[in-house]
Amino acid sequence: MADTTALIAEMARAARIAARTLSAAPTEAKAAALRSAAHRLRASRDAILAANAEDMAAGEANGLSGAMLDRLRLDEGRLESIAAAVEVVAALPDPVGSIIDRSVPANGIALERVRVPLGVIGIIYESRPNVTADAAALGLMAGNAVILRGGSEAVHSNRAIHTALADGILAAGLPADAVQLVPTQDRSAVGAMLGAAGLLDIIIPRGGKSLVARVQSEARVPVLAHLDGNNHLYIDRAADTEMARAIAINAKLRRTGVCGSTETILIDRAFARPQEIVGALLDAGCEVRGDAGAARLDSRIVPATPIDWDTEYLDAIVAVAMVDGVEDAIAHIAAHSSHHTDAIVTADTQAAERFLAEVDSAIVLWNASTQYADGGEFGLGAEIGISTGRLHARGPVALEGLTTYKWVGRGQGQCRP
Repeated sequence: MADTTALIAEMARAARIAARTLSAAPTEAKAAALRSAAHRLRASRDAILAANAEDMAAGEANGLSGAMLDRLRLDEGRLESIAAAVEVVAALPDPVGSIIDRSVPANGIALERVRVPLGVIGIIYESRPNVTADAAALGLMAGNAVILRGGSEAVHSNRAIHTALADGILAAGLPADAVQLVPTQDRSAVGAMLGAAGLLDIIIPRGGKSLVARVQSEARVPVLAHLDGNNHLYIDRAADTEMARAIAINAKLRRTGVCGSTETILIDRAFARPQEIVGALLDAGCEVRGDAGAARLDSRIVPATPIDWDTEYLDAIVAVAMVDGVEDAIAHIAAHSSHHTDAIVTADTQAAERFLAEVDSAIVLWNASTQYADGGEFGLGAEIGISTGRLHARGPVALEGLTTYKWVGRGQGQCRP
């Protein structure tokens, strides 16, 4: 532990020096560094894909789930998407230095609240090599230095991606220490990061429930938490059947391993054609676990148990419950949701507006798939995660979420009486 503590301290000191450079860097310098990093990602395609093949082989040998393997897998298309996302971030408006508001109180000092970087960000994540690039790009563009600690499942992929990013950033004239990857998979490195008060300004965990729980329990550094996505889709009595069917299939099955995947579908007992919804899911290869009312809709439905309402499956499994209208749906979501993303399908504006107002989640949607819970789909470029808390940032965390603010006052010789 002493060795990893010293390692993290050394990395944090180097990151602090880099962060000072980044905080003063012009927008175009940061954007140029990211464009250079994207170029290096493309130029390193063969090395990155070969590294990912190693991770995939190890993951399959170690029995990783299909959802985990899907998160881990890279191909030419996904790698191009990663590089393109870095370029998208480079083209976004720079939040650093923007003025949130101005005021002149009675003392005559002209005050401004100005956006500034958070500083040095520690990011701990599992099995998603794209996070290496997304976190690096967002952190740098927001003027922060980042220290990345990826999961062992993606160790070779992360190292190859990080090498390309650091080479590109350095070639553009910014410090390579702006983006560092912890070089060891020793679990004590995570503990060292969590205990690095005064060295790291914030920790962002991105992974499963056990990782986030450990971070929140042990951290001596502020945490921006991304909890599990136990997301709900409520099909109201006034829903269009074809729309409900299409959204249900997409919300559950487009990609089962992402945090925006729907895990529970609630169907109003007054909805006319519930069999078409569950039948479409079953026909598409999804296991359906239903309460007593749902189980009567199709003989293929497996009886649900109490734990199903609180489970993030990240697989082709969905829980289905019959409810008595929007009020009952809201109550079920309040009892079981992880406050990530919940959606309603309905043609009833009053029911929809009640749902949007009363469901206390980071993202609430009307007539749209929960799979839209993504920073890119929100026009934010990449995202560093979806915060389900209430402080600092909520929902997709992108550039603005990686800044704080300071007060700047301009006086004319005022002395307080």
